[in-house]
Amino acid sequence: MIPLIVGVTSHRNIPAREVESIRLRVRDFFARLQREFPHSALVVLSALAEGGDQIAAQEALAVGAQVIAPLPLPRDLYAQDFTHAAARAAFDALCGRAHLIEMPLLPGHTLEEVALAGVERDRQYARAGVFIARHCHLLLTIWDGKQSDRLGGTAQVVDYYLHGIMPGLIERRRGARRWLFGYGDERPVCHLVCSRDGADGAPPAPLQAGQILWRTAGSVSAPDVPMPARFRNAFAEAGEFNADAAKYQAQIDASPADPVERGAPPALATLFRAADWLAMHFQRRVLLAMRISYSVAGLMGIAFAVYDNLTNADAYIYVFLLLFASGVIISTIAARREWHRKYLDYRALAEGLRVQGYWRRAGISLTGDPEFAQDSLQQKQDIALDWVRNAMRSADLIRAPDAPDRRAEQLHAVIGEWIGNADSGQLAYYTHKAGQRERNYRMTEHIGRVSLYAGIAISIVLAALAFRLSVDAKNDLIVLMAVFSVSGAVREAYAYRKADKELIKQYRFMRRLFTDARTALQGARDDGERREILRALGEAALAEHAEWAMMHRQRPLEHGRM
Repeated sequence: MIPLIVGVTSHRNIPAREVESIRLRVRDFFARLQREFPHSALVVLSALAEGGDQIAAQEALAVGAQVIAPLPLPRDLYAQDFTHAAARAAFDALCGRAHLIEMPLLPGHTLEEVALAGVERDRQYARAGVFIARHCHLLLTIWDGKQSDRLGGTAQVVDYYLHGIMPGLIERRRGARRWLFGYGDERPVCHLVCSRDGADGAPPAPLQAGQILWRTAGSVSAPDVPMPARFRNAFAEAGEFNADAAKYQAQIDASPADPVERGAPPALATLFRAADWLAMHFQRRVLLAMRISYSVAGLMGIAFAVYDNLTNADAYIYVFLLLFASGVIISTIAARREWHRKYLDYRALAEGLRVQGYWRRAGISLTGDPEFAQDSLQQKQDIALDWVRNAMRSADLIRAPDAPDRRAEQLHAVIGEWIGNADSGQLAYYTHKAGQRERNYRMTEHIGRVSLYAGIAISIVLAALAFRLSVDAKNDLIVLMAVFSVSGAVREAYAYRKADKELIKQYRFMRRLFTDARTALQGARDDGERREILRALGEAALAEHAEWAMMHRQRPLEHGRM
């Protein structure tokens, strides 16, 4: 469902003496990924250029991985770059086993221009490097570690992957400087150090050929250490999603289609359906666990009140302990199986894919570069959702970056399906959810008032009849007062844990957001303005979902706090 995508960028002129050792290290690297993440299919993105690109593609195929080859030029034109017969033969063989994606020419470029050495041709190579960097989850670079100004070269692809900038092609991407402030979508580079042919081809000290280092935007690891834990955890969580999707595949396939699936790339539609179904599945489990746990907590309070106040009620201490044990068991099961995290993560993925799918169909791109909704999803708020952003990167990998359908009828269909009206679309959904939460919260307030007034009434009775009631009657009234008090407190605590009050505000805000977007779209002058409105709507929706996820992460199911 969600593959583990390894992008490759490499030098072409690797010394012959290092080729075999590099091949062995790449082979071991791919095999280790498959062992550590068995639920995620390995996909390797390689432009199949001479040198490390071909080595990585060959070793990927040897371990059974899929190879996708973004070619910077049409295949016949690209093949002219292979001056050595062996490299050309290897290229032809790999093309027969890989899925090829020919990068479209950049605006203003012609085949005649890119056929000749020069800036236009270099920009096409840079575009292939950007495509690889934008779609992969992990970048494998076979590189000497030296910086270079060569457009589209290995050093610049690595810099773009880490910082979002490639001089000469992409000067500054949206949010590219966010890494300076410790935020951002941290992404790992596996740096396999190599030399290059020539007098000055050795890597700079202290790097040595054959070492593997892990790089991020702000750090470099010691040589030959394991993958950093945060990235390993992100890949493992994507594997857990794949395992859950496989476990419930029959139910997912039988579920009704969502409008966002119409016209979406098959991989995105399939992934959205799985994420949406699994989010609702784990939401039901979380709510069931909460209801059981809070009911148990209420019964525990009542059982202890009975034990403490009534005669011949010593057995209720065992009822209390039994209820406590059952609450611990259900909360432990929920915690170990991570129902709460999965519900939040899978919902975040589904909502991100919803925006991404509608943006794709409407022909919306934030820049001329391939853009995805993950660029707006929880960049500052939660690095733990890296795996969600990775999933969104791979959702329509096979599709060329500028292939979204821009026809006017598709744009208007997206407006109708996404925003909708009082009876359909997200506007109807948020209107319904706001009303539902408001009714639930009014019920909580009503129960709280009844419990308060009942407790006050019983207190008045106890005070008025303090010298007339028998001890047993007083204890009965105290137990009854405890029942009302515990019931009201448990209901209020349950509503707080579900964040009913906050969600009412969120649903009202989202309802107003979609209502305002609908009004703005009705007054838009042309399709360009309509796309801009939908782009702003998507970004606002993603930001609100980020806040929702963060709010709920602060309220996990913990029996000990009830």
